[in-house]
Amino acid sequence: MYQQIIIAGNLGGDPEMRYLPSGDAVTHFSVAAGRQWNDARTGERRKETTWFKVSVFGKQAEPCNQYLSKGKQVLVEGRLQSDPQTGGPRIWTANDGTPRAGYEVRANSVQFLGSRGDTEIRAAGQQ
Repeated sequence: MYQQIIIAGNLGGDPEMRYLPSGDAVTHFSVAAGRQWNDARTGERRKETTWFKVSVFGKQAEPCNQYLSKGKQVLVEGRLQSDPQTGGPRIWTANDGTPRAGYEVRANSVQFLGSRGDTEIRAAGQQ
């Protein structure tokens, strides 16, 4: 079995890095991927944004923490991590009372997009 997800979007905040007890680095950040379209019935312009929580492990974690910041564009390739208790996305109620669902992605590669040139960091052999 194999799964892969590709996300292109903007960072929702600055990345956060920490070290595991094993000494390996892990960096977490959120990515907003959106789309826009015209409603066929009303002609109204519609927007939809989906948020993903991304975890980057190993050698690529430190450059992600160093070079990425809120608003930067990235292309993330990886696999979805499901909630261990439910097997689906993490579901919670936001402060305003609306239901929310969060998708978690374990990155295999992160490509930095933008005007400074593209930089790619790939974890060799990481599945």
